[in-house]
Amino acid sequence: MDTISLKAGEGFEQVMEYYMPTVYRIAFARVGNREDAEDITQNVFLKYFKANCGFDSEEHKKAWLIRCAINCANTFAGSAWLRHRASAEGMENMCDETEDFTAESERRNTVAQAVMKLPDKYRLVIHLFYFEDMSVADISKVTKIRENTVRSQLSRAREMLKPMLKEVDFC
Repeated sequence: MDTISLKAGEGFEQVMEYYMPTVYRIAFARVGNREDAEDITQNVFLKYFKANCGFDSEEHKKAWLIRCAINCANTFAGSAWLRHRASAEGMENMCDETEDFTAESERRNTVAQAVMKLPDKYRLVIHLFYFEDMSVADISKVTKIRENTVRSQLSRAREMLKPMLKEVDFC
């Protein structure tokens, strides 16, 4: 999202249309399944609608939606139902489904597939930093993780990604 084009007083539909891709990508990055990410996205906007919060700014609204998406995805990922669900099929399909939101190029798809192979805590910070263009400070605020920890997780994630992406041309 390059610039915020929403104005104060815009309706729920406009907010949902504008922020849905961001919320969906965060949910998908956490759960790795399109259907579950769609359910989480719907839940986030239901919470937003019910909360009817007055936000100080668009950044405040965006941060609230991102934090809500992270919380909902974490709650879902920790649910007993998910733990008992067959995970082998989900892991095989996880990388294939990244095409839904990374179809811009083959390179981007390869990077997204590599990111999906990272452990959850590294996947989230990488996604927020590179795909959502958030600063370390913003990631720290939204995830409630210290800035130094975010930097460490980003560094470790990059090290994990290097061997996976060594053949990708970034020029």
